Amino acid sequence: MTDLAESILNADRRALARAITLVESTRADHREAAQALLAELAGHGRQALRIGLSGTPGVGKSTFIESFGLMLADAGLKIAVLAVDPSSARTGGSILGDKTRMERLSRHANAFIRPSPSQSHLGGVARRTREAVALCEAAGFDVVLIETVGVGQSETVVAELSDIFVLLLAPAGGDELQGVKRGIMEAADLIVVNKADGELKSTATRTCADYAGALRLLRARPQDAPGFPKAMTASALHEAGLGAVWDEIRALANWRREKGHWNERRAAQARHWFAEEVKQALLAVLDTPEARARMAALAESVARGTLAPGAAARQMVSTLAGGSAALDAPRESA
Repeated sequence: MTDLAESILNADRRALARAITLVESTRADHREAAQALLAELAGHGRQALRIGLSGTPGVGKSTFIESFGLMLADAGLKIAVLAVDPSSARTGGSILGDKTRMERLSRHANAFIRPSPSQSHLGGVARRTREAVALCEAAGFDVVLIETVGVGQSETVVAELSDIFVLLLAPAGGDELQGVKRGIMEAADLIVVNKADGELKSTATRTCADYAGALRLLRARPQDAPGFPKAMTASALHEAGLGAVWDEIRALANWRREKGHWNERRAAQARHWFAEEVKQALLAVLDTPEARARMAALAESVARGTLAPGAAARQMVSTLAGGSAALDAPRESA
């Protein structure tokens, strides 16, 4: 792991790809190795601008990221794209077609694209995307773009991974009342109405105005610079408006750094992911043979009607807390 960490710090892309594969693995020995690798890389002091990008399916996320990424890469910035694709509910596999859709960007010397399956993890990102972001930062990338699967209003996990959260919308994607619904709209820092070209340009302008009005109804957040969150239009296909989007992202990021919100947000995100890791570790305890046997026994009691679901759940939690009591028979009640 020391050699692999050294290679990543030296910007070895093959080493970075191997490391991301390692942290995404669910094998117990790979998880231990991944934690050792992340420990080796801790304290490297490198930070990238993390941009989360979400939107409904078909809004043009991949096209936007390719055009936007090419603009940044041509300007000399090193760009990493972590794209999450929806997985099969049956096999857990994924087509992982982002490198195909981003053909020009994938060939650029300053760009690194890594597609990953969501593996049915809720929130639009893969479970280990956070660790992949940390690896890309260690490798010295200037900007990390995190593309989610198509998400709904409540799936805002990407906001806990990014410094700036951009929400892509399509022209005429809904009336202006959609903008005041809590959830993903409330988490967005910048709303970009894509496909503002051709016959859709006037529609996109109206949609942008609708959302700009809706954003004024949302309660201001401490981390919002004056005028944010804001809505604007762009055309990824014709590469129009992308420079303005980048200017707004940089302006907000610089303001947050100056006001101290940047470090506060990073610290809050670290606490959030610590709590998530604790939850996942507790869930992993349920996957042991002893715990599965205890669960099966309690489930049978619930199915027979001799034990209420709530009481069975409390017994299971008590069993996990007690450790060796996992094989005890369930205590049934009428």
